[in-house]
Amino acid sequence: MKGAQVILSTLLALIILSQNTSALKQNYYAKTCPNLEKLVRGAVQKKMAQTPIAAPATLRLFFHDCFVRGCDASLMIINANGDDEWIHPDDFSLKPSGFDTVMQAKAAVDSDPRCTNKVSCADILALAARDAVFLSGGPSWPVELGRYDGKISRKKLVFLPHPDFSFNILTTMFSRYNLSMTDFVALSGGHTIGAASCKFFSNRLYPTTDLGMDSKFENMLKGSCPINFNSSSFAFLDNTTPQKFDNEYFKNLQQGKGVLASDKVLFTKPITRRIINRFATNERAFFNAFTRAMTKLGRIQVKTAMHGEIRRDCRFHN
Repeated sequence: MKGAQVILSTLLALIILSQNTSALKQNYYAKTCPNLEKLVRGAVQKKMAQTPIAAPATLRLFFHDCFVRGCDASLMIINANGDDEWIHPDDFSLKPSGFDTVMQAKAAVDSDPRCTNKVSCADILALAARDAVFLSGGPSWPVELGRYDGKISRKKLVFLPHPDFSFNILTTMFSRYNLSMTDFVALSGGHTIGAASCKFFSNRLYPTTDLGMDSKFENMLKGSCPINFNSSSFAFLDNTTPQKFDNEYFKNLQQGKGVLASDKVLFTKPITRRIINRFATNERAFFNAFTRAMTKLGRIQVKTAMHGEIRRDCRFHN
């Protein structure tokens, strides 16, 4: 109980900067880099052909970045003193493929003389996340652009949703960024692609199984994650179609096949269970809600030229 109070106190102490969305426009680079979207999508497609991890890794990178000081690619910064966001334990689930996808997209963009050093890493990440979803079979949507890259990346500033957080804590975290309950459920649907390390859900399997889990699904998870699992052990978050962006994740929740505790808890609450049931029976409804939620996520604490820069290398300050 004390831990939950500390977390809630931290949430209440957070100062959410005003959302400077007026700078964002869908055609922001129409004159300076007219081939931007084609260049980014080509790079994402190439990386996805090399490894299936690229799509979920890029999508997760975008979420983790936006939830800490806004969508400013600060998560990619490497500081000389080693005090970086990405080394925080909350970011241990991030994979190198996500970072590499953005770096390759940045290189592709800068290879066009019209675009060189004119497009922010934050905007490239936003486009790459959209393309990762679309190229996995999910929806596409017009991405608002015009973000500048942040200049601050500190390990102590990281505070992200945990798989074992209570429902109230999770919804509080999302609501503080103007994300509704529907947004929360839709963004959780991003778990339709990707996997989770066993350490993030082994407490649901051992010493006793979490109530409500499907017995066959439990045995499958224990096969992937035995009691003495190693650091490389994992399970797909959607075991049905793990590389396809669809609504199977929600169908799995209906059947007691949620991997993370934060997945399971969504179906235990009437307000989110109704949303899950709608998404499970209507993939179009899920896709529409997901695109709206991603657009809102991409507006969090947007940096302008006054507080940001356009990094020549996404990993380092100019």
